[in-house]
Amino acid sequence: MATLLLALAVISTGLYAGFMLVFRTGIMPALARLSDDQFVPVMRRINEEIPRAVFLVVFLAIIAFPAASLAVPVEGRSDNQMWLILAGLVCAALNHLVTIVGNIPLNNALAAFEGSPDSEVRAAFEARWNSFHIVRTVLILASFVLLVWASLA
Repeated sequence: MATLLLALAVISTGLYAGFMLVFRTGIMPALARLSDDQFVPVMRRINEEIPRAVFLVVFLAIIAFPAASLAVPVEGRSDNQMWLILAGLVCAALNHLVTIVGNIPLNNALAAFEGSPDSEVRAAFEARWNSFHIVRTVLILASFVLLVWASLA
């Protein structure tokens, strides 16, 4: 059971890390080329569409599966494997913390700035959101690497 849970942790974290990396390397650079009056409504729409069921399942899975794999007793599990899983879980939890205290409030502020000039809205949003996103992308990539390493340990 612990092996299955660790495999599910690797898969879900890999999916999420890939999503974050594509957003960082493809979507945000494409959006950066848009004018202010294009960027703001597109980003608002993205923020409305992303938190759907599939995304939320993966978002929760990157915490649940590593935690569950640690909770299941395993005879012969090395300390190294346990610490790698724990470190991966901590990185995923920190990713969520950055998302919850950084990106989500900015997304909510972006939605609330109806009627403000798009140039002001974008100036208050884009650079800060991207900074938080870089941090959470690095954290989830680290989590993925640690969980893969744990599965090989």
